[in-house]
Amino acid sequence: MRLTRPMLAAAAAAVLALTGCGSGGDGEAAVPRTATGSLEHLAAEVRCEPNMQADADTVRQAICERGDEKYILATFATDRGQREWINSAKDYGGHYLVGRKWVAVGHEDVMADLRGRLGGTLEQGTLHGGGPHSAGHAGHGG
Repeated sequence: MRLTRPMLAAAAAAVLALTGCGSGGDGEAAVPRTATGSLEHLAAEVRCEPNMQADADTVRQAICERGDEKYILATFATDRGQREWINSAKDYGGHYLVGRKWVAVGHEDVMADLRGRLGGTLEQGTLHGGGPHSAGHAGHGG
């Protein structure tokens, strides 16, 4: 099966749906120098045993767990591929921790915690507003 950016963005959206919308700390504690390396190296830094979801030449993506929280950890072959992936995924909302050729996607508080270990920059997906939502966390609000 050929992996496409929309498929990978949909996987990120699925993890966001599983974890719900979150809010948490401000993530402004001491931030280390941004980590680099393979998906396995980054996963080891955050004590994650990665559950591989995509292993292609252009992107490698895994689901990691922290207690009952799940998040996506992905690495990219190119900076351009990374930015295209992030731009597509941001349409689904969520919180992104971005490093050089890697990204983590999940709850705001989980990303703030990971930032304390991996460094990087926090980015937020598109906030979808509008009318009232049905039950649950149908939309992502800040």
